[in-house]
Amino acid sequence: MEHQQVEQTVSAGTVPALASQRMVVWRRLAGPLLSVGMLCLALWALHLLAREVNYHQVRAYVHSLSAGRLLLAALFTLLGYAVMTLYDRFALASIGHPLSWRRVTLISFISYAFSNALGMSLLVSGSIRYRFYIQNGLSTGEVARVVLFCTTSFWLGLLALTGVTLLWVPLPPDLPLASFGLPLGVGLTLLPLAWLAGGRIRRPLRIWRWQVSMPSTLTGLKQILVGACDWGLAAAVLYVLMPDELNNGFGHFLAIFVIAQIIGLISHVPGGLGVFEAVMLAGFGATGNAALTAPILGALAAYRVIYYLLPLCTATVLVLQREARGLRRKSLLAPWFTGLLPAFFAGLTLVSGAVLLFSGATRALPVRMAILSEVLPLSVLEVSHLLASVIGMLLLILARGLQRRLDAAYWLTLLLLLAGAVFSLLKGIDYEEATLLILLALALAPAHRLFYRRASLFSTSFSLGWIAAIVAVFGCAAWLVMFSYKHVDYSADLWWEFSFHQGGAPRALRALVAAAVAGMLFALASLIRPLQLHRQRPGEAELAQALPLIRQFHSAQAHLALMGDKSLLFDPAHKAFVMFDTVGRSWVAMGDPVGSDEEARRELVWTFLEQCERAGGWPVFYQVSPADLDLYLEVGLNLLKIGEEARVRLDSFNLDGKSRKVLRNTVNKLGREGLRLEIVPAHAVAPLLPQLKQISDAWLRDKNVREKRFSLGAFDPDYLVRTPMAVVWQDDRPVAFANLFLTETREEASVDLMRHLPDSPGGIMDYLFVELMLWARAEGYRWFNLGMAPLAGLQNRRQAPLWNRFGALVFGRGERFYNFRGLQRYKDKFDPEWESRYMAVPGGIALPMILTNVASLIAGGLTGVVRR
Repeated sequence: MEHQQVEQTVSAGTVPALASQRMVVWRRLAGPLLSVGMLCLALWALHLLAREVNYHQVRAYVHSLSAGRLLLAALFTLLGYAVMTLYDRFALASIGHPLSWRRVTLISFISYAFSNALGMSLLVSGSIRYRFYIQNGLSTGEVARVVLFCTTSFWLGLLALTGVTLLWVPLPPDLPLASFGLPLGVGLTLLPLAWLAGGRIRRPLRIWRWQVSMPSTLTGLKQILVGACDWGLAAAVLYVLMPDELNNGFGHFLAIFVIAQIIGLISHVPGGLGVFEAVMLAGFGATGNAALTAPILGALAAYRVIYYLLPLCTATVLVLQREARGLRRKSLLAPWFTGLLPAFFAGLTLVSGAVLLFSGATRALPVRMAILSEVLPLSVLEVSHLLASVIGMLLLILARGLQRRLDAAYWLTLLLLLAGAVFSLLKGIDYEEATLLILLALALAPAHRLFYRRASLFSTSFSLGWIAAIVAVFGCAAWLVMFSYKHVDYSADLWWEFSFHQGGAPRALRALVAAAVAGMLFALASLIRPLQLHRQRPGEAELAQALPLIRQFHSAQAHLALMGDKSLLFDPAHKAFVMFDTVGRSWVAMGDPVGSDEEARRELVWTFLEQCERAGGWPVFYQVSPADLDLYLEVGLNLLKIGEEARVRLDSFNLDGKSRKVLRNTVNKLGREGLRLEIVPAHAVAPLLPQLKQISDAWLRDKNVREKRFSLGAFDPDYLVRTPMAVVWQDDRPVAFANLFLTETREEASVDLMRHLPDSPGGIMDYLFVELMLWARAEGYRWFNLGMAPLAGLQNRRQAPLWNRFGALVFGRGERFYNFRGLQRYKDKFDPEWESRYMAVPGGIALPMILTNVASLIAGGLTGVVRR
């Protein structure tokens, strides 16, 4: 048996050329930089368009909105979110996997409420859908089809509504696109019509490297109508809030609304914040007209609250209600739901921080300030205003820590939420935001079990998206300061003015600077933290630290760390480690984290993930066991089954019975021919290595193979002297050997490097395995690990994920390249128990490159993938 090839589980495909590091960096920076740049342009445009308007005028219009208008806007919002649930219902029907109306409605509403309010719709809404639908029996491919269906419906509806509106109502001449309104309307209308016409094409269309199966005409019509109704109701919410002076008909309003929405979406700014407002002001010709600009800005502010924040609060109540019900019943919440809670609390903390910063940037109500002046010293007011904004900035930072499940972030967030509520009352009797902060603190308090990580907050990596979000919130707060106090002439003395009724501008400036300083200090502390991840091969000292953990670990495969070809990442207390290597952008960890401390092992997965992200790499965990799958699901990795591992239960293993007749005869025959097994302790292996080297070289020449690596050992003297050796002797001549992996807990025994002379007696590998199992049973070991059968156990069913179907096809028909079935049958004759093995990988389009990298790593280079 060619044991050297047992774990070569990833077959090679076409290998794309690797992009240069500079291009990789620019691709990572492009999206966030574009979002921040577009936001800055939008805020600058708003500043120019609203230069004649002050904060009081905007607030006055909001307060003047009648209860009837507000209720009507809320009703249209409710109808709009009800229509959004049809996206998912039609998508599930199109793939033939319908779910109950209640489940689909709940998850659709929660996902859209969060994605609309927080932006990052593909990330937020897509991750919620993924977790929910996977738990309800959908495959990864089916979830991708649902997301694609919903996204297509979203854009088809917007394009159809925009195109028809532009053909129906001309754009205002002041808009830059006014002269292109008619051709633009024709072009946008033709796209949905082409989609409907494509429903008559029965075969898939090939677009570049993808094949697209067109939906039926009826399904395409449903997509367009749902999307158009969604956007039409969103426009109706804002329409009823707009001032009467702009009542030129819904069609004229809709033309400006849809153009503003498209530009906002293209800008990549979350929610189109600032961009949407600037286009709306320009579209209605409000430049320089304070009587028109202030009401429009007031209507837009009310629209943001009703259409975005109210659904977010409602979704929050639903989530908390579900959590409270689970706590009352003392039962575990659904895994998909529990996995969402950290991200849910992170989103709300981000919103709370933004609320505090925006509140600190705007003018307090005069009536409330008059009350405070009677009961509160001025110094308390000034300090409270300053600290409330600093807490706002810190909450933006802590939101990332909550998403990463940090225990320190949990406790700091609880403390700062309560402190923020107190300071909100002391700085302006802002009981509205104080109530929000207290409710969030009450919701977060019983969820401590979700935030178990003891890592430092300063070691948390901040993605470019998170940095862009924090910068965007701070930029909006700075714009609000300028907008709220544009009538105040700036002077150096302004920083030192303190007053109850005339000190609003100085307080806002001081608070803004204090928040900026808090953010910069955190960024500086994060930048100077030591980078723990390294790719140097371990020295003798590190291997000596790892050896006790290896011997106490339940899996004998942890001994692969002793090969010394993989870097070791320890936790701070050296209670566990991850062994890994890199190829391209893939940072591949071999197996599960090694160690008996479960908390240290769990933390190492997060640490490895964060430091890979910081290095711009893809974190991959290769050949992980079912018992630890939750470690990888919690950090957002996807799982691919790569085969099954054969483990023989030793207490029931023997050579009795008819089924073991062949093995029994082989062992007896070779015993009569003078073969015997000797277990050589590690300290006595070195003198035997010259003889064993001759066996190894002869085996490599005979099999025409070369040394593998990573998931297998190689003939390296420094490696082989670290483990005991099983040697098969024929008279006084060694004819076969295998180095042993033995755990001190007697949980498992296994072998790694197995080689024999080409002229050795037939059946020598059977003899070696049987004698080793009998020896291990006598020594008290529970299991003998025969290694993995690549791609075994994968199902080629219509509903199975694409990877499973492909792997099953290769397993069944790839015999000319690798003896997949033969290897499984060989191990099966020892009556093992088969246990699945997985690879944990990031989602997205990087998977083909990751598979190629892993194959290259195991084979010792790309040339080793295509040759033995």
